[in-house]
Amino acid sequence: MQDPRIGKLADLIVSYSINVQPGEKVVIRSLTPAEPLLNEISARIIRAGGYPFLALKFPETAEQLFEFASDEQLSHVSDVEQFVVDTFDGVILVRGENNTRALGNVPARKLMLAQQAEAVLMQKVMQRAAAGKIKWVSTLFPTNAYAQDAAMSLREYEDFVYRACMPDQNDPVGYWRGVEHKQARIVDWLKGKKQVRLLGADTDLQLSIDGRRFMNSCCKNNVPDGEIFTGPVESSVNGHVSFSYPAIYNGHELAGVRLWFENGRVVRAEADKNEQFLHAALDTDAGARYLGEFAIGTNYGIDRFTGQILFDEKIGGSFHLALGNSYPITGGQNKSVIHWDLICDLRSGGSIDVDGERLYQNGKFMLE
Repeated sequence: MQDPRIGKLADLIVSYSINVQPGEKVVIRSLTPAEPLLNEISARIIRAGGYPFLALKFPETAEQLFEFASDEQLSHVSDVEQFVVDTFDGVILVRGENNTRALGNVPARKLMLAQQAEAVLMQKVMQRAAAGKIKWVSTLFPTNAYAQDAAMSLREYEDFVYRACMPDQNDPVGYWRGVEHKQARIVDWLKGKKQVRLLGADTDLQLSIDGRRFMNSCCKNNVPDGEIFTGPVESSVNGHVSFSYPAIYNGHELAGVRLWFENGRVVRAEADKNEQFLHAALDTDAGARYLGEFAIGTNYGIDRFTGQILFDEKIGGSFHLALGNSYPITGGQNKSVIHWDLICDLRSGGSIDVDGERLYQNGKFMLE
């Protein structure tokens, strides 16, 4: 018997997150292990009068690509994918891996080539989204691979995922509308502010948010959700930051990442594990050494690190920074083929000051 929470999650995504309207074309991008959720999403798009297009890959597809493809093939942008992002009304990305380390031994150079092709598509989606011409949402279907990364049984992980996505399973839409209302107070307070200082363990970083827009992230683009974020002024970041949790990117796990910034640019970078991959990622392109995002996690139901950034970046009591590409909707201007989120936990000591006023202390908003 299928878990009824799968259907409820599909309802939330289709009716609230991207709010499918009659006649809209929606692509569902995913891997085959997520089939139960994909079927439910597709059925609900049809019921809403939309046109679902399933763009599915097998888990082994990526491994085969990196094993056999030439550089030219790795860099290829699919004409079909290009047509979809240029003309469709919605994109639903469902993560559903059965081995999160399948690409762990792929050379960074090959990964970056393929990511450059993917970035062409994502840049178009972000540009069209900023113009209100496309809707997008990203979510996850619980698999054994994700459960193992989180040190849970599959049943435990399923409970964790569905609680994070739908804290009120009887009225998930009402719950997220409530989150939107609460976070709006913080976003409103930040309007017109200019300077941010982040203090924590081995962390003292300053950045400007002057003229930038904070977004109220409440389950419209990410499921689960719970954050406010912006694109910092690219040349404004100065100081150093030490990240609390492993940074996982393209199947590579890095531990003990520390970065030093001068006038926005990473000028020094260290990691206790996989430091060579860190330097390779920073050298991807000119924008990879600059920040594209500064965000504060607000989902206190996500209280532990799981190895999945979709959840971990929302940890209540944390902030995260993303190296690379900005979201144009925030006013951010940095461009890169990477967007790599790294998390700093402030719950055991740390603060965020804005224009000299204490916004955040020990993982809690002082406005409350």
